[in-house]
Amino acid sequence: MMDAVDHYITRPTVAIIGGGFTGAVVATHLARDRAMDGWQIAVFEPRERLGCGLAYDTAEPAHRVNVPAARMSIDPDDPDHFMRWLELRGEPRDDPEALARDGHLYPARQLFGRYVAEAIAPFLEHGRIAHHRERVIAVERQGAAWAVRGDGGTLSRADVLVVATTHPAPEAPAGIGAVLAGHPRFVPDSTEPDALDRIRSGDRVLIIGTGLTSADVIATLRRRGHKGPITAFSRRGLRSRGHADRAQDPYGDFVSRPWRSAAKLLSQVRRTILDAEAEGFTWHAVLDALRAQGGEIWRNLPMTERRRLVRHVRPFWDVHRFRVAPQIDAVVSAGLRDGDIRVLAGSIAHIARVGKNVAVTFRRRRAGGTEEGEFDAVVITTGPAHRSILQSQSWLESLGAAGYLRPDTVGLGLACSETSRALDSEGREVDDLFVAGPLARGTFGELMGLPQVNDHAIFVAAQIAALAQARRLHRGARPHSAAAPAG
Repeated sequence: MMDAVDHYITRPTVAIIGGGFTGAVVATHLARDRAMDGWQIAVFEPRERLGCGLAYDTAEPAHRVNVPAARMSIDPDDPDHFMRWLELRGEPRDDPEALARDGHLYPARQLFGRYVAEAIAPFLEHGRIAHHRERVIAVERQGAAWAVRGDGGTLSRADVLVVATTHPAPEAPAGIGAVLAGHPRFVPDSTEPDALDRIRSGDRVLIIGTGLTSADVIATLRRRGHKGPITAFSRRGLRSRGHADRAQDPYGDFVSRPWRSAAKLLSQVRRTILDAEAEGFTWHAVLDALRAQGGEIWRNLPMTERRRLVRHVRPFWDVHRFRVAPQIDAVVSAGLRDGDIRVLAGSIAHIARVGKNVAVTFRRRRAGGTEEGEFDAVVITTGPAHRSILQSQSWLESLGAAGYLRPDTVGLGLACSETSRALDSEGREVDDLFVAGPLARGTFGELMGLPQVNDHAIFVAAQIAALAQARRLHRGARPHSAAAPAG
Protein backbone atom coordinates (compact mmCIF):
# COMPACT_ATOMS: atom_id res chain seq x y z
CA MET A 1 0.00 0.00 0.00
CA MET A 2 1.12 3.52 -0.76
CA ASP A 3 1.05 6.22 1.87
CA ALA A 4 -2.22 8.13 1.93
CA VAL A 5 -2.19 11.43 0.08
CA ASP A 6 -3.44 14.44 2.04
CA HIS A 7 -6.62 15.77 0.43
CA TYR A 8 -6.59 18.92 2.50
CA ILE A 9 -3.49 20.66 1.21
CA THR A 10 -3.68 20.12 -2.53
CA ARG A 11 -5.60 21.67 -5.38
CA PRO A 12 -7.85 19.44 -7.44
CA THR A 13 -5.59 17.70 -9.92
CA VAL A 14 -5.66 15.92 -13.24
CA ALA A 15 -2.82 13.41 -13.50
CA ILE A 16 -1.89 12.39 -17.05
CA ILE A 17 0.29 9.30 -17.29
CA GLY A 18 2.25 9.57 -20.53
CA GLY A 19 3.50 12.84 -21.98
CA GLY A 20 3.90 11.93 -25.62
CA PHE A 21 1.78 13.51 -28.34
CA THR A 22 -1.56 12.44 -26.83
CA GLY A 23 -0.76 13.42 -23.26
CA ALA A 24 0.67 16.77 -24.33
CA VAL A 25 -2.42 17.67 -26.37
CA VAL A 26 -4.77 16.67 -23.52
CA ALA A 27 -2.74 18.76 -21.08
CA THR A 28 -2.53 21.78 -23.39
CA HIS A 29 -6.28 21.90 -24.02
CA LEU A 30 -7.04 21.45 -20.33
CA ALA A 31 -4.68 24.33 -19.53
CA ARG A 32 -6.55 26.56 -21.98
CA ASP A 33 -10.02 25.70 -20.64
CA ARG A 34 -11.47 28.15 -18.10
CA ALA A 35 -13.45 25.30 -16.57
CA MET A 36 -10.11 24.03 -15.25
CA ASP A 37 -9.22 27.25 -13.42
CA GLY A 38 -7.97 26.30 -9.96
CA TRP A 39 -6.95 22.82 -11.07
CA GLN A 40 -3.42 21.50 -11.28
CA ILE A 41 -2.49 19.56 -14.41
CA ALA A 42 0.31 17.06 -13.76
CA VAL A 43 1.97 15.01 -16.48
CA PHE A 44 4.16 12.01 -15.66
CA GLU A 45 6.65 11.53 -18.48
CA PRO A 46 10.28 10.41 -18.06
CA ARG A 47 11.47 12.06 -21.28
CA GLU A 48 13.00 15.50 -21.12
CA ARG A 49 10.36 17.12 -23.31
CA LEU A 50 6.61 16.70 -23.39
CA GLY A 51 4.97 16.07 -26.74
CA CYS A 52 7.63 13.86 -28.31
CA GLY A 53 6.84 10.41 -27.05
CA LEU A 54 8.06 7.26 -28.74
CA ALA A 55 7.25 8.46 -32.26
CA TYR A 56 8.96 11.87 -32.21
CA ASP A 57 11.67 11.46 -29.58
CA THR A 58 14.30 10.39 -32.08
CA ALA A 59 17.47 12.01 -33.34
CA GLU A 60 17.76 9.59 -36.27
CA PRO A 61 17.65 11.63 -39.52
CA ALA A 62 16.22 8.67 -41.45
CA HIS A 63 13.08 8.73 -39.31
CA ARG A 64 10.70 11.00 -41.19
CA VAL A 65 7.06 11.91 -40.71
CA ASN A 66 4.93 9.52 -42.73
CA VAL A 67 2.50 12.11 -44.06
CA PRO A 68 3.24 15.48 -45.67
CA ALA A 69 4.03 18.22 -43.17
CA ALA A 70 1.19 20.28 -44.65
CA ARG A 71 -1.24 17.75 -43.14
CA MET A 72 0.27 17.84 -39.64
CA SER A 73 -1.06 20.44 -37.24
CA ILE A 74 -2.06 20.36 -33.58
CA ASP A 75 -4.58 23.12 -34.25
CA PRO A 76 -7.62 21.70 -36.11
CA ASP A 77 -8.66 25.25 -37.05
CA ASP A 78 -5.26 26.11 -38.50
CA PRO A 79 -4.00 23.35 -40.84
CA ASP A 80 -0.90 25.39 -41.80
CA HIS A 81 0.27 25.80 -38.21
CA PHE A 82 3.16 23.31 -38.45
CA MET A 83 4.25 24.58 -41.87
CA ARG A 84 4.47 28.16 -40.53
CA TRP A 85 6.43 26.91 -37.52
CA LEU A 86 8.94 25.28 -39.87
CA GLU A 87 9.22 28.40 -42.01
CA LEU A 88 9.74 30.72 -39.03
CA ARG A 89 12.62 28.57 -37.78
CA GLY A 90 14.22 28.02 -41.15
CA GLU A 91 13.51 24.30 -41.02
CA PRO A 92 14.22 21.76 -42.22
CA ARG A 93 17.82 22.91 -42.52
CA ASP A 94 20.71 20.74 -43.70
CA ASP A 95 18.20 18.21 -45.03
CA PRO A 96 17.98 18.53 -48.82
CA GLU A 97 16.07 15.22 -49.06
CA ALA A 98 13.17 16.49 -46.95
CA LEU A 99 11.40 17.77 -50.07
CA ALA A 100 10.14 14.73 -51.95
CA ARG A 101 9.64 14.44 -55.69
CA ASP A 102 5.90 14.84 -55.24
CA GLY A 103 6.52 18.39 -53.95
CA HIS A 104 5.57 17.60 -50.35
CA LEU A 105 7.78 18.11 -47.32
CA TYR A 106 8.60 15.09 -45.14
CA PRO A 107 10.90 16.44 -42.41
CA ALA A 108 12.60 14.39 -39.71
CA ARG A 109 10.22 13.34 -36.94
CA GLN A 110 12.27 15.08 -34.29
CA LEU A 111 11.18 18.42 -35.78
CA PHE A 112 7.53 17.61 -35.17
CA GLY A 113 8.43 16.63 -31.62
CA ARG A 114 10.06 20.03 -31.12
CA TYR A 115 6.97 21.71 -32.55
CA VAL A 116 4.62 20.00 -30.06
CA ALA A 117 7.05 20.60 -27.18
CA GLU A 118 7.16 24.33 -27.95
CA ALA A 119 3.36 24.50 -27.99
CA ILE A 120 3.13 23.18 -24.43
CA ALA A 121 6.22 25.01 -23.10
CA PRO A 122 4.45 28.28 -22.09
CA PHE A 123 2.07 26.38 -19.82
CA LEU A 124 5.02 24.67 -18.16
CA GLU A 125 6.86 27.96 -17.68
CA HIS A 126 3.85 29.55 -16.00
CA GLY A 127 3.17 26.54 -13.78
CA ARG A 128 -0.17 25.74 -15.37
CA ILE A 129 1.16 22.29 -16.19
CA ALA A 130 3.62 20.37 -13.98
CA HIS A 131 5.96 17.94 -15.69
CA HIS A 132 7.16 15.13 -13.43
CA ARG A 133 10.13 13.56 -15.22
CA GLU A 134 9.42 10.18 -13.74
CA ARG A 135 8.11 6.81 -14.77
CA VAL A 136 4.95 5.83 -12.92
CA ILE A 137 5.48 2.74 -10.79
CA ALA A 138 2.22 2.55 -8.82
CA VAL A 139 -1.37 3.82 -8.92
CA GLU A 140 -3.94 3.16 -6.21
CA ARG A 141 -7.48 4.20 -5.47
CA GLN A 142 -7.58 6.15 -2.21
CA GLY A 143 -11.07 7.17 -1.26
CA ALA A 144 -12.47 9.47 -3.93
CA ALA A 145 -9.06 10.07 -5.52
CA TRP A 146 -6.11 8.33 -7.10
CA ALA A 147 -2.60 8.16 -5.66
CA VAL A 148 0.13 8.15 -8.31
CA ARG A 149 3.74 7.38 -7.44
CA GLY A 150 6.71 8.03 -9.74
CA ASP A 151 10.06 6.28 -9.65
CA GLY A 152 11.68 9.54 -8.50
CA GLY A 153 9.65 9.59 -5.30
CA THR A 154 6.83 11.93 -6.31
CA LEU A 155 3.49 10.97 -4.75
CA SER A 156 0.63 12.85 -6.36
CA ARG A 157 -3.03 12.90 -5.51
CA ALA A 158 -5.35 13.05 -8.52
CA ASP A 159 -9.07 13.72 -8.76
CA VAL A 160 -8.97 12.62 -12.40
CA LEU A 161 -6.58 10.12 -13.95
CA VAL A 162 -5.77 9.91 -17.68
CA VAL A 163 -4.05 6.88 -19.20
CA ALA A 164 -2.15 8.32 -22.18
CA THR A 165 0.67 5.83 -22.36
CA THR A 166 2.35 4.54 -25.47
CA HIS A 167 1.81 1.15 -27.07
CA PRO A 168 3.34 -1.90 -25.41
CA ALA A 169 6.74 -2.96 -26.71
CA PRO A 170 6.84 -5.43 -29.61
CA GLU A 171 6.76 -9.10 -28.80
CA ALA A 172 8.91 -11.64 -30.60
CA PRO A 173 7.01 -14.62 -32.03
CA ALA A 174 6.82 -17.58 -29.67
CA GLY A 175 10.15 -19.25 -29.05
CA ILE A 176 12.34 -16.74 -30.90
CA GLY A 177 13.00 -14.52 -27.90
CA ALA A 178 14.01 -17.46 -25.76
CA VAL A 179 16.42 -18.81 -28.39
CA LEU A 180 18.07 -15.45 -29.08
CA ALA A 181 18.13 -13.97 -25.58
CA GLY A 182 21.63 -12.70 -24.88
CA HIS A 183 22.79 -12.84 -28.50
CA PRO A 184 25.02 -9.78 -29.08
CA ARG A 185 23.15 -8.74 -32.20
CA PHE A 186 19.57 -9.61 -31.26
CA VAL A 187 17.42 -6.45 -31.17
CA PRO A 188 14.09 -7.25 -29.46
CA ASP A 189 12.86 -3.65 -29.69
CA SER A 190 14.24 -1.44 -32.46
CA THR A 191 12.59 1.67 -31.00
CA GLU A 192 14.95 1.67 -28.02
CA PRO A 193 17.66 4.39 -28.25
CA ASP A 194 20.81 3.16 -30.01
CA ALA A 195 19.22 -0.27 -30.50
CA LEU A 196 20.78 -0.68 -33.95
CA ASP A 197 24.29 0.34 -32.90
CA ARG A 198 25.22 -3.30 -32.34
CA ILE A 199 24.71 -4.18 -36.03
CA ARG A 200 27.90 -4.11 -38.11
CA SER A 201 28.14 -2.79 -41.65
CA GLY A 202 28.44 -6.19 -43.32
CA ASP A 203 26.02 -8.15 -41.15
CA ARG A 204 23.39 -10.34 -42.74
CA VAL A 205 20.26 -8.99 -41.09
CA LEU A 206 16.91 -10.69 -40.53
CA ILE A 207 14.04 -8.33 -39.72
CA ILE A 208 10.95 -10.06 -38.34
CA GLY A 209 8.07 -7.78 -39.35
CA THR A 210 7.54 -5.96 -42.65
CA GLY A 211 5.54 -2.84 -41.71
CA LEU A 212 6.47 0.78 -41.01
CA THR A 213 9.02 0.00 -38.30
CA SER A 214 10.75 -2.50 -40.58
CA ALA A 215 11.08 0.20 -43.26
CA ASP A 216 12.49 2.60 -40.65
CA VAL A 217 15.09 0.02 -39.64
CA ILE A 218 16.14 -0.56 -43.26
CA ALA A 219 16.42 3.19 -43.97
CA THR A 220 18.40 3.74 -40.76
CA LEU A 221 20.84 0.92 -41.46
CA ARG A 222 21.45 2.04 -45.03
CA ARG A 223 21.95 5.66 -43.97
CA ARG A 224 24.60 4.46 -41.51
CA GLY A 225 26.48 2.69 -44.29
CA HIS A 226 25.24 -0.84 -43.76
CA LYS A 227 26.01 -2.90 -46.90
CA GLY A 228 24.99 -6.41 -45.88
CA PRO A 229 21.92 -8.23 -47.21
CA ILE A 230 18.63 -7.69 -45.44
CA THR A 231 15.73 -10.13 -45.27
CA ALA A 232 12.39 -8.84 -43.97
CA PHE A 233 9.99 -11.57 -42.98
CA SER A 234 6.36 -11.76 -41.83
CA ARG A 235 3.44 -14.11 -41.99
CA ARG A 236 1.96 -12.47 -45.09
CA GLY A 237 5.00 -10.62 -46.41
CA LEU A 238 3.07 -7.37 -46.70
CA ARG A 239 5.18 -4.22 -46.66
CA SER A 240 3.88 -0.70 -46.09
CA ARG A 241 2.90 1.07 -49.29
CA GLY A 242 4.02 4.49 -50.45
CA HIS A 243 2.03 7.64 -51.13
CA ALA A 244 0.24 8.52 -54.36
CA ASP A 245 2.30 10.46 -56.87
CA ARG A 246 -0.25 13.26 -56.97
CA ALA A 247 -2.72 14.97 -54.67
CA GLN A 248 -6.22 13.47 -54.63
CA ASP A 249 -9.39 14.19 -52.69
CA PRO A 250 -10.85 11.33 -50.65
CA TYR A 251 -13.08 9.12 -52.80
CA GLY A 252 -16.03 7.08 -51.52
CA ASP A 253 -18.94 7.15 -49.10
CA PHE A 254 -19.03 4.37 -46.52
CA VAL A 255 -21.35 5.89 -43.91
CA SER A 256 -24.55 6.96 -45.69
CA ARG A 257 -25.44 3.29 -45.62
CA PRO A 258 -24.37 1.95 -42.22
CA TRP A 259 -22.48 -1.28 -42.76
CA ARG A 260 -23.23 -4.08 -40.29
CA SER A 261 -21.11 -6.74 -41.96
CA ALA A 262 -17.33 -6.71 -42.31
CA ALA A 263 -17.51 -8.87 -45.45
CA LYS A 264 -20.03 -6.60 -47.14
CA LEU A 265 -18.03 -3.51 -46.16
CA LEU A 266 -14.91 -5.05 -47.68
CA SER A 267 -16.81 -5.85 -50.90
CA GLN A 268 -17.96 -2.23 -51.06
CA VAL A 269 -14.40 -1.02 -50.61
CA ARG A 270 -13.22 -3.18 -53.49
CA ARG A 271 -16.03 -1.93 -55.75
CA THR A 272 -15.23 1.66 -54.80
CA ILE A 273 -11.56 1.18 -55.70
CA LEU A 274 -12.58 -0.08 -59.15
CA ASP A 275 -14.91 2.92 -59.58
CA ALA A 276 -12.14 5.27 -58.45
CA GLU A 277 -9.64 3.80 -60.89
CA ALA A 278 -12.16 4.18 -63.72
CA GLU A 279 -12.31 7.91 -62.89
CA GLY A 280 -8.54 8.33 -62.73
CA PHE A 281 -8.07 8.02 -58.96
CA THR A 282 -5.84 5.53 -57.18
CA TRP A 283 -6.62 3.32 -54.20
CA HIS A 284 -5.01 5.95 -51.97
CA ALA A 285 -8.06 8.21 -52.36
CA VAL A 286 -10.42 5.44 -51.27
CA LEU A 287 -8.30 4.55 -48.24
CA ASP A 288 -8.20 8.26 -47.32
CA ALA A 289 -12.01 8.32 -47.36
CA LEU A 290 -12.11 5.19 -45.21
CA ARG A 291 -9.70 6.78 -42.74
CA ALA A 292 -11.74 9.97 -42.49
CA GLN A 293 -14.98 8.03 -42.00
CA GLY A 294 -13.35 5.34 -39.88
CA GLY A 295 -14.84 6.32 -36.53
CA GLU A 296 -18.42 6.22 -37.78
CA ILE A 297 -17.82 3.03 -39.78
CA TRP A 298 -16.46 1.37 -36.63
CA ARG A 299 -19.39 2.49 -34.46
CA ASN A 300 -21.86 1.04 -36.97
CA LEU A 301 -20.29 -2.42 -36.88
CA PRO A 302 -21.42 -4.96 -34.28
CA MET A 303 -18.71 -6.23 -31.93
CA THR A 304 -18.46 -9.58 -33.69
CA GLU A 305 -17.79 -7.80 -36.99
CA ARG A 306 -15.19 -5.54 -35.41
CA ARG A 307 -13.35 -8.63 -34.21
CA ARG A 308 -13.59 -10.14 -37.67
CA LEU A 309 -12.06 -7.02 -39.22
CA VAL A 310 -9.19 -7.00 -36.73
CA ARG A 311 -8.52 -10.70 -37.18
CA HIS A 312 -8.68 -10.90 -40.97
CA VAL A 313 -8.33 -7.43 -42.50
CA ARG A 314 -6.13 -5.42 -40.15
CA PRO A 315 -2.76 -6.46 -41.68
CA PHE A 316 -3.94 -5.36 -45.14
CA TRP A 317 -5.43 -2.15 -43.76
CA ASP A 318 -2.25 -1.27 -41.89
CA VAL A 319 0.08 -1.51 -44.90
CA HIS A 320 -2.22 0.64 -47.05
CA ARG A 321 -3.31 3.08 -44.37
CA PHE A 322 0.10 3.72 -42.77
CA ARG A 323 2.28 4.68 -45.69
CA VAL A 324 6.00 5.25 -45.68
CA ALA A 325 7.55 8.57 -46.58
CA PRO A 326 8.76 8.64 -50.21
CA GLN A 327 12.39 8.91 -49.12
CA ILE A 328 12.13 5.71 -47.08
CA ASP A 329 10.11 3.94 -49.75
CA ALA A 330 12.84 4.77 -52.27
CA VAL A 331 15.51 3.11 -50.13
CA VAL A 332 13.47 -0.07 -49.69
CA SER A 333 12.39 -0.17 -53.34
CA ALA A 334 15.99 0.24 -54.54
CA GLY A 335 17.10 -2.63 -52.33
CA LEU A 336 14.32 -4.87 -53.58
CA ARG A 337 15.22 -4.01 -57.15
CA ASP A 338 18.94 -4.62 -56.65
CA GLY A 339 18.37 -7.83 -54.71
CA ASP A 340 20.15 -6.88 -51.48
CA ILE A 341 16.77 -6.60 -49.72
CA ARG A 342 14.26 -9.44 -49.75
CA VAL A 343 10.72 -9.74 -48.35
CA LEU A 344 9.55 -13.25 -47.43
CA ALA A 345 6.11 -14.51 -46.38
CA GLY A 346 5.40 -17.58 -44.29
CA SER A 347 6.43 -18.96 -40.93
CA ILE A 348 9.61 -19.90 -39.14
CA ALA A 349 9.89 -23.67 -38.93
CA HIS A 350 13.13 -23.66 -36.95
CA ILE A 351 15.57 -21.16 -35.46
CA ALA A 352 18.82 -21.90 -33.64
CA ARG A 353 22.08 -20.27 -32.67
CA VAL A 354 25.09 -21.63 -34.50
CA GLY A 355 28.09 -20.07 -32.81
CA LYS A 356 27.69 -16.34 -33.29
CA ASN A 357 25.24 -16.80 -36.17
CA VAL A 358 21.52 -17.52 -36.30
CA ALA A 359 20.28 -20.33 -38.53
CA VAL A 360 16.66 -20.09 -39.67
CA THR A 361 14.44 -22.42 -41.66
CA PHE A 362 11.55 -20.58 -43.33
CA ARG A 363 8.35 -22.28 -44.40
CA ARG A 364 7.31 -20.33 -47.51
CA ARG A 365 3.71 -19.13 -47.69
CA ARG A 366 3.12 -18.75 -51.42
CA ALA A 367 5.90 -20.72 -53.10
CA GLY A 368 5.62 -23.66 -50.73
CA GLY A 369 8.48 -25.68 -49.37
CA THR A 370 11.19 -24.42 -47.05
CA GLU A 371 14.21 -22.18 -47.33
CA GLU A 372 17.23 -22.01 -45.06
CA GLY A 373 19.21 -18.92 -44.19
CA GLU A 374 21.97 -17.84 -41.84
CA PHE A 375 22.14 -14.39 -40.28
CA ASP A 376 24.43 -12.31 -38.12
CA ALA A 377 21.71 -10.10 -36.61
CA VAL A 378 17.98 -10.34 -35.93
CA VAL A 379 15.67 -7.34 -35.36
CA ILE A 380 12.07 -7.60 -34.10
CA THR A 381 9.64 -5.09 -35.66
CA THR A 382 6.38 -6.99 -35.22
CA GLY A 383 4.47 -4.06 -33.77
CA PRO A 384 2.99 -3.53 -30.29
CA ALA A 385 1.84 -6.49 -28.21
CA HIS A 386 -1.63 -5.02 -27.68
CA ARG A 387 -3.06 -8.09 -26.03
CA SER A 388 -0.46 -7.78 -23.27
CA ILE A 389 -1.29 -4.16 -22.48
CA LEU A 390 -2.11 -4.74 -18.81
CA GLN A 391 1.09 -6.72 -18.30
CA SER A 392 3.24 -4.08 -19.99
CA GLN A 393 3.53 -1.89 -16.87
CA SER A 394 3.10 -2.77 -13.20
CA TRP A 395 0.66 0.04 -12.44
CA LEU A 396 -1.58 -0.98 -15.35
CA GLU A 397 -1.51 -4.54 -14.10
CA SER A 398 -2.47 -3.46 -10.58
CA LEU A 399 -5.37 -1.33 -11.86
CA GLY A 400 -6.51 -4.32 -13.89
CA ALA A 401 -6.27 -6.61 -10.87
CA ALA A 402 -8.29 -4.10 -8.83
CA GLY A 403 -10.99 -4.15 -11.51
CA TYR A 404 -10.60 -0.57 -12.76
CA LEU A 405 -9.18 -1.47 -16.19
CA ARG A 406 -9.64 -4.33 -18.62
CA PRO A 407 -8.53 -5.02 -22.19
CA ASP A 408 -11.01 -4.23 -24.93
CA THR A 409 -12.77 -7.13 -26.60
CA VAL A 410 -11.08 -6.71 -29.99
CA GLY A 411 -7.49 -6.81 -28.76
CA LEU A 412 -6.39 -3.27 -29.60
CA GLY A 413 -5.97 -1.68 -26.17
CA LEU A 414 -8.09 -0.80 -23.15
CA ALA A 415 -11.87 -0.98 -22.83
CA CYS A 416 -13.54 2.43 -22.62
CA SER A 417 -16.94 4.01 -23.20
CA GLU A 418 -18.03 6.48 -25.88
CA THR A 419 -16.92 9.26 -23.50
CA SER A 420 -13.47 7.59 -23.33
CA ARG A 421 -13.93 6.66 -19.68
CA ALA A 422 -12.41 3.35 -18.68
CA LEU A 423 -14.78 0.41 -18.32
CA ASP A 424 -14.23 -1.66 -15.20
CA SER A 425 -14.34 -5.43 -14.89
CA GLU A 426 -18.14 -5.27 -14.73
CA GLY A 427 -18.41 -3.09 -17.83
CA ARG A 428 -19.28 0.08 -15.87
CA GLU A 429 -17.80 3.52 -16.55
CA VAL A 430 -15.16 4.70 -14.11
CA ASP A 431 -16.20 8.35 -13.90
CA ASP A 432 -12.75 9.82 -13.18
CA LEU A 433 -10.52 7.46 -15.20
CA PHE A 434 -9.99 8.22 -18.90
CA VAL A 435 -8.21 6.42 -21.73
CA ALA A 436 -6.67 8.79 -24.29
CA GLY A 437 -5.00 8.04 -27.60
CA PRO A 438 -4.45 4.83 -29.58
CA LEU A 439 -5.20 2.57 -26.60
CA ALA A 440 -8.86 3.63 -27.02
CA ARG A 441 -9.04 2.21 -30.55
CA GLY A 442 -11.26 -0.68 -29.54
CA THR A 443 -14.08 1.82 -28.99
CA PHE A 444 -13.26 4.60 -31.43
CA GLY A 445 -11.73 2.69 -34.34
CA GLU A 446 -9.38 4.89 -36.38
CA LEU A 447 -7.05 6.30 -33.73
CA MET A 448 -3.58 5.98 -35.18
CA GLY A 449 -3.20 8.81 -37.67
CA LEU A 450 -2.15 12.13 -36.20
CA PRO A 451 -5.35 14.09 -37.07
CA GLN A 452 -7.53 11.43 -35.43
CA VAL A 453 -5.33 11.15 -32.33
CA ASN A 454 -5.26 14.94 -32.04
CA ASP A 455 -9.05 15.20 -32.29
CA HIS A 456 -9.52 12.44 -29.74
CA ALA A 457 -7.13 14.08 -27.26
CA ILE A 458 -9.09 17.33 -27.58
CA PHE A 459 -12.31 15.34 -27.03
CA VAL A 460 -10.92 13.77 -23.86
CA ALA A 461 -9.87 17.17 -22.54
CA ALA A 462 -13.41 18.46 -23.14
CA GLN A 463 -14.87 15.48 -21.23
CA ILE A 464 -12.59 16.20 -18.27
CA ALA A 465 -13.42 19.91 -18.31
CA ALA A 466 -17.13 19.07 -18.32
CA LEU A 467 -16.60 16.78 -15.32
CA ALA A 468 -14.70 19.51 -13.48
CA GLN A 469 -17.49 21.99 -14.19
CA ALA A 470 -20.15 19.54 -13.00
CA ARG A 471 -18.24 18.96 -9.77
CA ARG A 472 -17.88 22.69 -9.22
CA LEU A 473 -21.62 23.20 -9.62
CA HIS A 474 -22.35 20.25 -7.33
CA ARG A 475 -20.09 21.52 -4.59
CA GLY A 476 -21.29 25.08 -4.93
CA ALA A 477 -19.37 27.35 -2.62
CA ARG A 478 -17.90 24.53 -0.52
CA PRO A 479 -14.11 24.53 -0.41
CA HIS A 480 -12.20 21.65 -1.93
CA SER A 481 -11.22 20.45 1.55
CA ALA A 482 -14.75 19.06 1.87
CA ALA A 483 -13.64 16.08 -0.24
CA ALA A 484 -13.65 12.73 1.51
CA PRO A 485 -10.35 11.77 3.11
CA ALA A 486 -8.24 8.99 1.74
CA GLY A 487 -9.23 5.46 2.60
